[in-house]
Amino acid sequence: MRVYVPLTLPGLAQAHKAGELGTGPLTAYAVTPALREWYVSDDIEELEYAALNRAASASLRLLAGDPEAPRRRIVVAVDVADKDAVTDPDRGLDAGSIGEVRIAGPVPLAKAAAVHADADDAEADVTAAAAALGAADQGDDDAQFVVDGAEDHELLWFGVQEIPGLLG
Repeated sequence: MRVYVPLTLPGLAQAHKAGELGTGPLTAYAVTPALREWYVSDDIEELEYAALNRAASASLRLLAGDPEAPRRRIVVAVDVADKDAVTDPDRGLDAGSIGEVRIAGPVPLAKAAAVHADADDAEADVTAAAAALGAADQGDDDAQFVVDGAEDHELLWFGVQEIPGLLG
């Protein structure tokens, strides 16, 4: 199963140094039954793109909580055994957790298929979105518009071997 793990650049640097993503449990996003129902599509590529976007939103939340991190959303696409990506049926009812899965332990970075990251030109919009996220969560329509501005930027695809270049 392909899962999408949200990170920040410092999180990616730590994973690169350690050779694995986290110590577990990890939160990731995948094509779950709830995501299929929410997105209403049978096209697996569209569903995986939706899961990637859910992970990008989670990465934005990580950025909002870490003001020192460079303002680029990072998502690592990793292949794990289906049994290792567990959904919480109680969280499936929460709109914010659609597609969310938990992975109990660390995931070797060698299992990563790709890294997705914002281009440099997204930095201003991602910075503004991270700052506006709290107000958007409280129902502020103007703040939600700012958050949506970051989501207008497509994440770029990078091979795992390109991680050192992403880290600068």
